[in-house]
Amino acid sequence: MMPEAKSLSVNGLGSTNGAGEHREEGFSASEQAPVVSAYRPRYAHIVGWGYHVPSKVITNHDLEQIVDTSDEWIRSRTGIAERRVAADPKETSATLGAAAARKALEIADVPASKVDLVICATTTPEHLFPATACLIQDMLGAHHAGAFDLSAACSGFVYGLAMARGHILAGDAEYVLVIGTETLSRIVDWTDRETCILFGDGAGAVLVAASEVPGGIMAVDLGSDGSGGGNLILPAGGSAMPASLETVSSGQHYIKMDGKAVFRFATRVMAASTRKVLERAGYTTDDIDLVVPHQANIRIIQNSVLNQLKIPAEKVFVNLEKYGNTSTASIPIALCEAIEAGKLKPGNKVVFVGFGAGLTWASCAIDWRTPVEKPEADWWKNTRRQATYSAAAARSMWRRAVRWVYEVLPDPEAPGRGEGHKEKEPAETPMREPASERIKDKP
Repeated sequence: MMPEAKSLSVNGLGSTNGAGEHREEGFSASEQAPVVSAYRPRYAHIVGWGYHVPSKVITNHDLEQIVDTSDEWIRSRTGIAERRVAADPKETSATLGAAAARKALEIADVPASKVDLVICATTTPEHLFPATACLIQDMLGAHHAGAFDLSAACSGFVYGLAMARGHILAGDAEYVLVIGTETLSRIVDWTDRETCILFGDGAGAVLVAASEVPGGIMAVDLGSDGSGGGNLILPAGGSAMPASLETVSSGQHYIKMDGKAVFRFATRVMAASTRKVLERAGYTTDDIDLVVPHQANIRIIQNSVLNQLKIPAEKVFVNLEKYGNTSTASIPIALCEAIEAGKLKPGNKVVFVGFGAGLTWASCAIDWRTPVEKPEADWWKNTRRQATYSAAAARSMWRRAVRWVYEVLPDPEAPGRGEGHKEKEPAETPMREPASERIKDKP
């Protein structure tokens, strides 16, 4: 004979009988109203995109004047013909990122005031702190948004998409800006031909939105291997090697890379991560309409995506020739240009995949549902949008001015600030004996 089922009451909110059926207190099972679930599935869709690159172009022929190299040598080994460089000191990771973000918001037709979170993936932040994301948030006037930086090197943009998806699926955010922005030209040793030929500057951004429409970012795969951290590193400037005259004079604030080790790592993890994320999404390589890989080196893309995964070249978007390796910005810039080239349309299955310092790797599978037609120019909307950004700049200046006033004016409520008050001179602090001597005196 089976034992009688017992019910469990939780904080007086109701009970669950032995069959797992929920009961409200005070109702019999026969009187219990049918339970209607309030849960609605949420999906994370990319609804806006934009990119911005500096106007200054440095070609391979320009580099021939700086280091021992040639256009043919660079093209054959990397696939790069030119790269963009932030020559204007006013062009920074924050200004480039903000410009890209504005374009993404324009495509989505969403004001910055509706953004809940700004995630900035960057290897070249404005400062160690504050976060570059906070500076961009201020430039945009996204005054309701949280903001933080994400450091996963060239994998960072896909890491950012994973974070955005997580916040949206959890119900914490409706709109998340994910930005990849870099000024790598400022941490490149222009006398080192192994690295100076590779990197460029630029920014790309997407707006990720919550929706009940199935699709969007369907699966992600993130990975790391810190044992290879020394293979791609900027040695100085952190707590392990603080900035000093010695670190500057010895070039420790420039990118250092073991190219062969990074190449072997990249060709292995790019293919493996893509396979894993396709499996998680329930796709096969035949289902994929477009792959947007990290634009690091054409031979890495050929070896991993084309040769190992057997994905046709026409399904793989490459713009490496024009921009070089822009690290966190490479995938969003390539996405924008793929859309401009007509390579993407609603219903397509898309994969982003990248690798970077750390060592890190990341991929995501997307069921693209957003129309890609560029909206018609609307004079009134554009004017209002520009006015919003001008107001954001004015608001930022006003808040800085208010802080300055509070700093320079005396506080009338401070104790002892009355009329005739005279500041006391600080008492002389007695000299203390060295810590080593105090330790010796202990029994």
